[in-house]
Amino acid sequence: MGEEVRSVIIVGSGPAGYTAGLYTARALLDPLMFAGYMSGGQLMLTSDVENFPGYPKGIGGPEMMIDMREQAERFGLEVHDKNVERVDLSERPFRVWVEGEEFRAHSLIICTGAEAIWLGAEGEEEQKGRGISTCATCDGAFFRDEEIIVVGGGDSAMEEATFLTRFASKVTVIHRRDVFKASKVMYERAEKHPKIEIKPFRQVKKWIAGEQGLTGALLEDPRDGSEEEISCAGAFIAIGHKPITEFLEDQIETDSEGYIVHKENTMTEVPGVFAAGDVVDKRYRQAITAAGMGCQAAIDAEKWLEEQD
Repeated sequence: MGEEVRSVIIVGSGPAGYTAGLYTARALLDPLMFAGYMSGGQLMLTSDVENFPGYPKGIGGPEMMIDMREQAERFGLEVHDKNVERVDLSERPFRVWVEGEEFRAHSLIICTGAEAIWLGAEGEEEQKGRGISTCATCDGAFFRDEEIIVVGGGDSAMEEATFLTRFASKVTVIHRRDVFKASKVMYERAEKHPKIEIKPFRQVKKWIAGEQGLTGALLEDPRDGSEEEISCAGAFIAIGHKPITEFLEDQIETDSEGYIVHKENTMTEVPGVFAAGDVVDKRYRQAITAAGMGCQAAIDAEKWLEEQD
């Protein structure tokens, strides 16, 4: 470790982390980033991004993350593709452990994001980004005039199903029970839509794919094990997200769902610890909003460090 104390350590990557890295590097704060073993965040699973400004022809998610990383590194961001195991926020400098090695920093920016909860059905891993998605806003436009499945029973599932009717010829909502967590308003809006069919007592047993990607799913009735096949070109899993905060060990306030809570601008309840992106945001969850919050966190950290000096 040595005696070096960095001005800023960024935990996590993705649009929020790389943007925070870009801004702190340009501010000459010599930022150090631990991007994680799966650096790049959820966009590493997105085949095409068409709604991020500056890419008129669209761009692959992994390619965009490479661009963001290279831009930040050009200004001096130091990146290591390693996971942070734990932190000690009880005093400053903050202590960060990575693969048994200790690092210290005057401030932290947490950009670890939130991982979608997947079904774990057979064939799912192979079709992620090739027909199966967790973001209708991101990927819905790729399925114009196609049949689509939405899996879930909460407000998010109903909202995504309703949104997807803009593009799809038909949207089938699949839920393993006949009791839905969605609000009455959201459920009725989906139920009454002419393009939406709601199928209770169904769960995905297996995804079916062809050479070009997803073609359908094998559904199972959990009550009796009976099966049926359904055709679809796309599927959206909307059973929730889980913010990646385990390494914090409850040292920062989170809400009932585990998302980090801001206390002042992008700063958490711990002075000097900032958070940005999907680890905070459970409403928008877009690359552009994450990048914007990463910018805010970097500027907030810079101003806070100046005040300490």
